[in-house]
Amino acid sequence: MAQTIVGPQTFSDGGIPDKVRAARDGSAVVSQAQARYYEWANRGNLYTAHAIVTAPVIYTTAAGTGGPLLWNGSTTHKAVILAVGFGTAVVTTVAASLGLTGNTGQTAAPASTTAIDSVKNCYLGGAAPAATAYRVGTPDAAGNFFHPFGQVHTGALTVDTTGMFWVDIGGAFVVPQYGWISVAASATASTLVANFTLLWAEVPNAG
Repeated sequence: MAQTIVGPQTFSDGGIPDKVRAARDGSAVVSQAQARYYEWANRGNLYTAHAIVTAPVIYTTAAGTGGPLLWNGSTTHKAVILAVGFGTAVVTTVAASLGLTGNTGQTAAPASTTAIDSVKNCYLGGAAPAATAYRVGTPDAAGNFFHPFGQVHTGALTVDTTGMFWVDIGGAFVVPQYGWISVAASATASTLVANFTLLWAEVPNAG
């Protein structure tokens, strides 16, 4: 991996200018010195929300969307979606894809919300997020896209070898002010009960 850096760098931990190791084409040689999410977490900018959801609705339906349903009412930060995960507790009677949906223009909190089961700063004891997470809610308009990340089927849970998923999103979705994003399904997954988690970082609007 290479990136272009001009001039010597000063590291905040020591305040000492240091030379940058360069490749033959003049680009900087970099490596992953810490765990993938360490910088986000250590700076208190990484968050996780957990929702226990029964029968996730189809993404084209606004009522009962979730979850987690993450709404960004912040005037200062945007939310960057990094990963999503889920584990099935009760199987569905309707096979469906699970994915992310969302929309913009949500100037007030969604209606008919229920409390998120948990939302935490990944720096344990850190501050609450600027965005607000709900278990489910009803936005003003349904989602206008669907990004699949997994599936559920009608087979017995006891023989299911794919009942737990952790999917990297990698920052592909950014939720600006008055935007929202949520877990949803390609068809209402009747009787499904699952534990969903959403991992996101918060970045200043100027970032």
